[in-house]
Amino acid sequence: MASIDAQLRLLAPAKVSEDDKLVEYDALLLDRFLDILQDLHGEEIRETVQDCYEISAEYMGKGDPLKLEELGRVLTSLDAGDSIVLAKSFANMLNLANLAEEVQIAYRRRVKLKKKDFSDEASAPTESDLEETIKRLVGQLNKSPEEIFNALKNQTIDLVLTAHPTQSVRRSLLQKHARIRTCLTQLNAKDITPNDKQELDEALQREIQAAFRTDEIRRNPPAPQDETRAGLSYFHETIWKGVPKFLRRVDTALKNIGINERVPYNAPLIQFSSWMGGDRDGNPRVTPEVTRDVCLLARMMAANLYFSQIEDLMFELSMWRCNEELGARADELQRSSKRDAKHFIEFWKKIPPSEPYRVILGDVRDKLYNTRERARQLLSDGTSDISAEATFTNVEEFLEPLELCYRSLCDSGDGPVADGSLLDFLRQVFTFGLSLVRLDIRQESDRHTDVLDAITMYLQIGSYKEWPEEKRQEWLLSELSSKRPLFGSDLPKTDEIADVLDTFKVIAELPHDNFGAYIISMATASSDVLAVELLQHACHVKNPLRVVPLFEKLADLEAAPAAMARLFSIDWYRNRIKGKQEVMIGYSDSGKDAGRLSAAWQLYKAQEELVSVAKKYGVKLTIFHGRGGTVGRGGGPTHLAILSQPPDTINGSLRITVQGEVIERSFAEEHLCFRTLQRFTAATLEHGMHAPVAPKPEWRSLMEEMAVVATKEYRSVVFQEPRFVEYFRLATPEMEYGRMNIGSRPSKRKPSGGIESLRAIPWIFAWTQTRFHLPVWLGIGSALKHVIDKDIRNLQVLKDMYKEWPFFRVTIDLVEMVLAKGDPRIAALYDKLLVTEDLWPLGEQLRANYEATNLLILQVAGHSEILQGDPYLRQRLRLRDPYITVLNVCQAYTLKRVRDPSYNVEVGRHLSKERTEMETSKPASE
Repeated sequence: MASIDAQLRLLAPAKVSEDDKLVEYDALLLDRFLDILQDLHGEEIRETVQDCYEISAEYMGKGDPLKLEELGRVLTSLDAGDSIVLAKSFANMLNLANLAEEVQIAYRRRVKLKKKDFSDEASAPTESDLEETIKRLVGQLNKSPEEIFNALKNQTIDLVLTAHPTQSVRRSLLQKHARIRTCLTQLNAKDITPNDKQELDEALQREIQAAFRTDEIRRNPPAPQDETRAGLSYFHETIWKGVPKFLRRVDTALKNIGINERVPYNAPLIQFSSWMGGDRDGNPRVTPEVTRDVCLLARMMAANLYFSQIEDLMFELSMWRCNEELGARADELQRSSKRDAKHFIEFWKKIPPSEPYRVILGDVRDKLYNTRERARQLLSDGTSDISAEATFTNVEEFLEPLELCYRSLCDSGDGPVADGSLLDFLRQVFTFGLSLVRLDIRQESDRHTDVLDAITMYLQIGSYKEWPEEKRQEWLLSELSSKRPLFGSDLPKTDEIADVLDTFKVIAELPHDNFGAYIISMATASSDVLAVELLQHACHVKNPLRVVPLFEKLADLEAAPAAMARLFSIDWYRNRIKGKQEVMIGYSDSGKDAGRLSAAWQLYKAQEELVSVAKKYGVKLTIFHGRGGTVGRGGGPTHLAILSQPPDTINGSLRITVQGEVIERSFAEEHLCFRTLQRFTAATLEHGMHAPVAPKPEWRSLMEEMAVVATKEYRSVVFQEPRFVEYFRLATPEMEYGRMNIGSRPSKRKPSGGIESLRAIPWIFAWTQTRFHLPVWLGIGSALKHVIDKDIRNLQVLKDMYKEWPFFRVTIDLVEMVLAKGDPRIAALYDKLLVTEDLWPLGEQLRANYEATNLLILQVAGHSEILQGDPYLRQRLRLRDPYITVLNVCQAYTLKRVRDPSYNVEVGRHLSKERTEMETSKPASE
């Protein structure tokens, strides 16, 4: 029997290009792993793994569902211990295949960037090389270098890291995967020596074995603080140094088109925010105390990162020439420090008077030390013996001495020195501030309504919940203008009401720069925004957070423009926002509510209308995109996602979530961090300077018609089919998901309820596990069929839309990609094993819908086979398929045995006994 790596080479499609090394990388990793597997568990388990792979590969080649049953018989014949080893082996092999793919992608990118040629790459539009984008804007679109420079200076990209429970892989395992990637990359370097190769090969084997021996499963659910520490670790590992390196690359790209001026250090080009420890929407474990601790932890980490760099900067700035302003400041500091310093008196004595920059930076160093220690003490003890006056309390105070050093160096003829490490440091201070990352607070609108209802009942003026919208607004505005306290200490409070009010108290107590926005999930009306404004006012928040309504469901997105127009028409509110407003749109819940096509179209229209309303009232609108990692939650290639947004909806200002496992893919390594920053920057620049095509009236009309049909079809199944929820929970591992230790918050907003109460993440993930991906495609096939059957000429219109309209092309391409990853025969196996027979017709009907949708998508895209336009992705999926299929079958049979413990027990016992007898009958020499 051929080995897996030999079979892999036979199964693999022909090389896609001359720089295609994916099969080579994959075979190398698998060869190392199988040797390790045999050493650890014996030759027999290796042969069983190879048997399973061969059966899975045959299934993939012939498409025979009987092969799935044959695979099931092999898997159920194993005892519990061997079953775990086999499942873990295939999971590990799949991880290795993913790592081989990542190394191949990075290798091809380096080759293409050296050639500066993306012409033969079908996926070129998904790449965002900043220098190429800038050159294209100048050469092909006749934009002047000055226009591009001004656009970049004023561009703002705010990446918001969230802690949604989608990163199921433990951090320790992710770090081992990173080291495997590094070893594989270095092993294939051209200049590697034989000794280096041997050492790297040994290191590779060690890391593969360590990863295989590491428990993939968390034994305890992570606390919000754990999620925060994991999230903040990316700043320490890559983002902190990645930002100034990236900004230097921006400077270089500008220099190459004739701009000799650097992007100012205080240009808001890249910013970071976080929801970790602030997102309390349906997560009872995010308490006011957690929010306080998270802010102090981030503040301590920021001060520590600055402190670790300040001495290097002092070592570099040893010059004696300075301007008069800096010289006078240095003299005064040195005199006062020699009088007053206690902890640093020896340090000050060592600085000669001829090194004024070191004197200035020495004072910065002292305050950074105090800032770090004060945050540490407050975090651990709740009190500190270091006064706030001895620390940096705001970023302006921190920047001032650094700016003084920069000006002095430039005035003294040392501009090149100023543009070295000092400029990097200034850029870090402006980007990360004293808080490292600004924390958003998110809470559901109903929680605010409950608090205000308790207050109005306490004031004996009625029930806020029962008031119509107009009365709510009238009362909220009158209280916002009042100077008397809204309520007293005797306000009756439930635990939920106290939690909301205590959160506002934490916001009032902590420095303002710890926080970003206050997000209201499930917002529906103007009063939702005014309610948060009043609660900030009542809880004495001196610098109120900007309030951002989050419109998620289809009806809320439709009503959003009218709600914002009502807000903008209120004089008090217009004065409050000072011409700037942020609105968040939710991709996950809108998709769960109406399906992918309808949600995408409504999000598109809502953005257009919101921008139009804002312009009418003279308000600059920033749209906050709440995108997930999967297609069903708004995910997809960053470049395409940005360039498919409606014209005039970004305008150099983009705020977007980076969720769960996407954080790892975006910031785990230095090159990933650079690529992420480049993608967002280049695509945002291009969208602002070269607006995408707007839809023609006939395209809009067709989309409207399709959206209506798609929504009707989707809801008729998901919400109106009487037994759909029962089918969903039987056919997928949704119930088991709720018991996994993936994230800190529950899988449901409310313990009871159906699909509407289920979070979008487990909803999407459950269908992904069965390779059916229902939330992505359901409704699209019916919509396409409806308009084509109505008038065959509509097929050509759809093809034109696909070719010319970025929004429609991205929508179709992403659905095609998901269908390529799907397999209705696998879903049928789950049905056969897990679903009661009376529900089988529902599954068969849905699978027929899947197949019909697949054919229609190919027809509109003009493809004769799936992923015809992306051979690279097709190759990667084909190589990965046998591993996933084994895991699918293993999961399906395992779920059957978990849910029905009596299933197949006798067969399993018989085969295990037979196997034992074979073992004992072997000659001793064997």
